[in-house]
Amino acid sequence: MRLHRNLVFATIDALSEIFNEGSYADKVIEKTLKRDKRWGSRDRSFIAETTYDIVRWKRLYSEIADVKQPFKREDLFRMFTVWAVLRGIELPDWPQFAGTPERRIKGRFDELSKTRKYRESIPDWMDELGEKELGADTWTREIKALNNQAPVVIRANRLKITPKDLVAVLEQEEIETHNLKNYPDALVLKVRANIFKTKAFQNGLFEVQDASSQRVADFLDVKPGMRVVDTCAGAGGKSLHLAALMENKGQIIALDIYGNKLKELKRRAKRAGAHNIETRSIDNNKVIKKLYNSADRVLIDAPCSGLGVLSRNPDAKWKLQPEFLDKIRETQQQILQQYSKMLKKGGKMVYATCSVLPSENQKQVEFFLNSDEGKDFKLLKDEKILSSDSGYDGFYMALLEKK
Repeated sequence: MRLHRNLVFATIDALSEIFNEGSYADKVIEKTLKRDKRWGSRDRSFIAETTYDIVRWKRLYSEIADVKQPFKREDLFRMFTVWAVLRGIELPDWPQFAGTPERRIKGRFDELSKTRKYRESIPDWMDELGEKELGADTWTREIKALNNQAPVVIRANRLKITPKDLVAVLEQEEIETHNLKNYPDALVLKVRANIFKTKAFQNGLFEVQDASSQRVADFLDVKPGMRVVDTCAGAGGKSLHLAALMENKGQIIALDIYGNKLKELKRRAKRAGAHNIETRSIDNNKVIKKLYNSADRVLIDAPCSGLGVLSRNPDAKWKLQPEFLDKIRETQQQILQQYSKMLKKGGKMVYATCSVLPSENQKQVEFFLNSDEGKDFKLLKDEKILSSDSGYDGFYMALLEKK
C-alpha cells in the first residue's frame, strides 16, 4: 500500500478532533469525507478505516509511541507510524516519518501484548469491571471479539420486499450479500460498500441493523392489530422492524425524550412505508401516564453502557466513565418501574440492552421482579448474546408477562 499525503493528513486532522476535542468519531469521519470531492471510494475507506483503527487501538498505540493526551500533531503522527509499521506498510520519505524505530515498535508491541488491558486497548477500570462481571475467561474472549470491525448487516423490509428478492435487487447494483442462518430478515454484505447511495435503500427496501438487534423485535412476539409501545424508540430501527412484523396493522406508539430522533424516525418510516407508527415526545410524565394499562406489548430498549457495540463504536471505550455506569443503572431501573405500567394484564414486555454486563441485564430484571411494581410480572425467557459466540453485537433481552 502506498501512502498519499492528503489522505494521511486528513486522517491526522480527524484523530486530533476525536481525541483532543472529544468529538464523536462517526460525525468527524462523515465531515472529513466531504472535504474533497475528488476522493474515490478507496480513498474514503482508507480515511475511515484508518481513523477507526487508531481510535480502537489508542491505548496500545500511544503506549508504543510513548505519547500522552492531549496529543500534539507530532504525537498523532507517531501513533500513525505505529499503525503503519504493525501493518507492514512502507513509510514514505516524509519528515514526519524520519528515523522511525521499526524494531523497537515491534518489540514493544510484543511486550505489551502479554497484558490484556494493553493488548485489547482498554482503560484499567473497564478491564477490571469486565473481569469482575463476566469472569476472566469470558471477558478475555469477549473484549477480543469486540475489537473486531463489525460486519455490515442489513434487514430486508418485508413491507416492500422479501430477503430473497433483495439479494437479487442488490446484485444488480453490484452489492453482494448472503443470508444469515437463524436470522430470517438479515443479509450480510460480502464487501463493505456505501449502501446508502443505492436505489434499494432510497426506495426503503432495507435498513442497516445488526443481526443481534434484529432479534429484539422477534422476541416481543407481536401480532398484526396489536397496540405496541416502543418506549425508548430513538431513530426507530426496532419500531420499523415491529411495523413489518405487524404487517402495518395495529398501532405502534414510538416514544423518546429526544424529539430530533423521532423526526428521523418519521423520515425513515415514510421511506419504509410503515404507516402504523405514531411518534410521541416524552416532554412530561403525562405522556407516559396516559398510556398506563393500555398496551398489548411494551418494548424497553433501555439506555445502557453500549459495551456490546464497541466493535462499531470504538471511541465509546474512551468516552465511557465508571460514574456514568452507576447513573445508567439507576435510570434503567426507573424506566423499568415506570414504563412497565403501560402494559395490560396478560400483555408481554421486553427489556433489552446492547450491553454484556449482568449488572445492566439479568440483575436489573431480578431487581424489578422482586420489587412492588414487578410482583405482577413473571419472566418467560431471556437471551444473552455475546459477540464472542455470535460474531455480532453483544445484546441482552428478557421477555416478561404481566399476570
